[in-house]
Amino acid sequence: MPVRLNITMDEDIYRRLKRELPSKGISSFIEAAVRRRLHPDPRTLDAAYQAARKENWRAELSSDWSVTETEGWPSSAPLPRPSPGGRTRRR
Repeated sequence: MPVRLNITMDEDIYRRLKRELPSKGISSFIEAAVRRRLHPDPRTLDAAYQAARKENWRAELSSDWSVTETEGWPSSAPLPRPSPGGRTRRR
């Protein structure tokens, strides 16, 4: 449900809004700008992630690329370890 809001802003910004937006577009423009700036609600994000997990095309895409992720890499390559001087050296 829309809520009426009284805000204060610089006069130059207000004139620019009036000049560049349609007469009934300032409220929706400000709402969209604030919505983009705020972080999404964790429940909304969780619901979006859960919905994405159910999309078949994502699983297919993941399985298509899973072959290339390790292709050409040795299966048991040792990890580099830092040397006393701060540089990384291989075993």
